[in-house]
Parts: sequence; C-alpha cells; structure tokens
Amino acid sequence: MTEFALPLLFATVLWFVATGFVLWLDKLPSHTWPVSITLATIASGFAMGGIITTAEETSPWAAYVAFACALVLWGWHELSFLMGFVTGPNRKSCPPGAHGWRRFRLAAATLIYHEVAMFACLAVIAAATWGKANQTATLTFLLLFVMRLSAKFNIFAGVPHLSTEMMPDHMRYLASYFRVGQPRWFFILSVSGIAVVAAWLADLALSSRGGVATGYALAFALVALAFLEHGFLVVPWQDTAIFRWAVPDHERRKAAALVPEDAGITGQMLPQNETNRLAMGKSTVQCTQWEKLNEF
Repeated sequence: MTEFALPLLFATVLWFVATGFVLWLDKLPSHTWPVSITLATIASGFAMGGIITTAEETSPWAAYVAFACALVLWGWHELSFLMGFVTGPNRKSCPPGAHGWRRFRLAAATLIYHEVAMFACLAVIAAATWGKANQTATLTFLLLFVMRLSAKFNIFAGVPHLSTEMMPDHMRYLASYFRVGQPRWFFILSVSGIAVVAAWLADLALSSRGGVATGYALAFALVALAFLEHGFLVVPWQDTAIFRWAVPDHERRKAAALVPEDAGITGQMLPQNETNRLAMGKSTVQCTQWEKLNEF
C-alpha cells in the first residue's frame, strides 16, 4: 500500500506547488514575463530531454522523473496562456446577445492557439515515447489535456460556482464566456467518466509492480485531483482559496473589487437582460448577459 500512497502524495504536492508557482509568476509585474517565459522554455527543453532519457526505464524513479517533466511542460503552456503569449485570435469580450454556435465559436477563438499548442506537445511526447516501456509522461500529459478540456466545456456550458479571483487583468474578457447556472448533462457525464477512469487506474496501479505501478498511481492522483476540481464547480467553496498564498494581497483586493460577489460570476444568475461589466486594467469592457441554460 505504501507503493501506492507515496505516488499519491508526490503527485498532489507537486501539482499544488507547480500550480502556485505558475500563478505567482503570472502575478509578477508584466516586465518580468519575457524572462519568466524564456526560463520556462529552457526548463521545458530539459523536461523533454528527461522524458526521452527515461522512456526506456521501468524503475519507480523513472516514473517520478517522467511525471515531473510532463508537469513542467504543462506548466509552460499554462504560463504562456496566462501571460497572453499563446491564446487565440479573439481577445474581446463576448458581445451581448451571442449564444449557441456563435458563442461557442467566439469562446473557442479566445484560446484555440493554446489548445493546438498543447495537442502538438502531446503528439511530440507520444512520438518520443512510442513503443517504450515508460509511458508515464504521455499518460500524464494526456490526462491533463483531457481533464482540463472537460473543465473548460463545463464552465462554458454552465456550473453553479465559478471564481475569477486568480484571473489576470488582461485575461478578464474570458469571464464573459462563462455561464453560471445549474449543471447540465455534460457535467454528470464528465464526472462519471472521470470516476470510471480513476477506478481503472487505481486497479492497474494495485495490480502492477515497479515503475509501471508508480506511473499508474501518479496518473490516478491526477484524475482524483481533476474529480475534485470538477466538484468545486458545483459547491460554494472555491479551490482557488488554497492558492491565495501565491497571489499578493493587493492583487487579491483588486480582483475582489473587479468582480463583486453579486456580479454573477460566483454563482448567482443575473437578470436575463442585465449586462455585467468587468474591468480590464484601467479600462472597462462589456461582457455578455448571463443567459438561461435552456437558451444554449
């Protein structure tokens, strides 16, 4: 059982620290971002080298290294997105009245470059480890990619509780594509699928040995964290609270001022014809009305 518990602890702590570190870097003054993304790019190069080096290894340490390297690559993509380097062609708020397919196209255009870049990275990792004994890195990045897509689709379709506290000022136009409302069928399908994948990975981890077991246990930890992340979308307590240590006090106060509790972001539905305005830096941009779920 220790062989299963240690990877769970390692994955959870590394995910927590890595996520907080990315948020901390993003909250530094914007003039530091080029240096941060450059260093992150260099680190990503070493991470890819680590994945290739450990691809033939089957020991537990190789699984840990491959897992950590995959998280470094994932962190680069998250950082490049949050800092605005790799996003999409649309950097405007959703226009009032946009819904259905038009709203989906506009929302997808806000981050399509980011999604394509992550998919390309996944393809490179898969190619580098194809047919090799250690598939931990590929499985890790694949699960991160799929689970994050699931969360994004659910936020777009509508969930009761959302938080924009950690959202950078220059990315606040994204909030206009969020929808607050009761979970839809896609949410139930998502969490059910995540639970099935978690059970499958747990069974594989417990029935395997050595580095293979470690890799499956690390993957199970990620899926369990994704399950919790989805759960936070339907409960009042936000998971962003555990990362407030990574955000300076003045940034938190500014975020709270930009998105008041009754603005609809944190779980309350605005009237059908009311428009919510979110601040972006020194300017104010118009966001779309929060539509009723049956109008999507």
